[in-house]
Amino acid sequence: MIAARAATDRRFALMFLVMLTIAAGNTALQSILPALGRSLGVADRAVAAAFSVSALLWVLAAPFWANRSDTRGRRSMILLGMGGFAVSLSLCGVFLAAGINGWIGGTAAFGLFIAGRLIYGTFGSAAPPAVQALVAGETSREERTRALTLLASAFGLGTILGPAVAPYLLLGSIGGVEIGLAGPAFVFALFGVGVWITVRTMLPDDRLSPHHEHGASSAYPSIGGAPTGASVTAATQPHVEHVGYFDPRVRGWMIAGLVMGHAQAMTSQAIGFLVIDRLGIAPALALEPTGIVLMMGAGAALLVQWGVIPLLGLSPRRLVLVGLVLAAAGVALTGLATSLYGIATAYALANLGFGFTRPGFTAGSSLAVGAAAQGSVAGKVTSVNGASFVLGPSIGVGLYEISRPLPYLTAAAALVVLFAYAWAALRER
Repeated sequence: MIAARAATDRRFALMFLVMLTIAAGNTALQSILPALGRSLGVADRAVAAAFSVSALLWVLAAPFWANRSDTRGRRSMILLGMGGFAVSLSLCGVFLAAGINGWIGGTAAFGLFIAGRLIYGTFGSAAPPAVQALVAGETSREERTRALTLLASAFGLGTILGPAVAPYLLLGSIGGVEIGLAGPAFVFALFGVGVWITVRTMLPDDRLSPHHEHGASSAYPSIGGAPTGASVTAATQPHVEHVGYFDPRVRGWMIAGLVMGHAQAMTSQAIGFLVIDRLGIAPALALEPTGIVLMMGAGAALLVQWGVIPLLGLSPRRLVLVGLVLAAAGVALTGLATSLYGIATAYALANLGFGFTRPGFTAGSSLAVGAAAQGSVAGKVTSVNGASFVLGPSIGVGLYEISRPLPYLTAAAALVVLFAYAWAALRER
């Protein structure tokens, strides 16, 4: 009994590591790309497009892989996801290094980089649903929600860890080849290979085993994309009643989630460029200040979700309304800030607000329907969160190219309008 429990704990730790690696590797790459794009002379919008494309493929592929793991086995889908992660980062590192060393032009390097990101978006999304299903299958009903919630927190930790370690992963010249800013891609690719080998060694082949638990697709792991718990609900509740996005019970919540998500995606994707331009520093020197800003933002969001919300006990509607006020003020101040301290503090305030709104959106959508519709609504919440990072980054960077404060002031205005709408449309349950 003790030996079996220890084996289960080891597998859970490995699954936590899988989720953490995927999120940290993705956000580490996000944090360095503004500096890389500027170094290679690539248009800012091309940098945003790299993540918009991979986010789109993630959103489309994740439900397919979630269903596929029921027939092909959890282990094979986890290996597929980690393999896609490692291959994608390896190729991205090679293409970026080629651009850094002048073997190909900057535009060509980023075009190939985007091709590498297609692999991540398509196959990287196979791992999280399989990990969820594996953990759910090894826990009792009483333990399941707690275990899956802890597992989902790995994505949130990854959003802090990735930008935190990225500045320390810059590599110099290896064999006469300058690696530089492409270093984080190579390091996380190697780490992904190590995790892939460990999974293949530790997990038994379960292709022929019956699978009674089903995993749910997770939202795209991105800067600012802290977990909401929706994927946990989707993985533990039956889809007895299917609810549409425009169902009157959840329509207001879906609109609120979509606007809030796009405001967060627009502002978070442009933050690296803002740091470079407002501080007037060379791209190669921007990683540490950018990492500080991103860590403060992610830390503020997680502080609210893990510490403040449980203490306050606010209703979902009030969580959204309070969050909208804080987020609107934060993004507006971010766009106007001129120092590192100002940018970091304002960005943390914005994410403090988003830390209120995302759980409010999730809980409000859940409480709007009955028990039979919980799984369906949770799936909709997850897809809305993911969809925000498909167009949001490109919209934000496109506005930034017109005027530096524009994406932040636009997001602030949208959140103010949404506050008025939410005040009238969202109801306490």
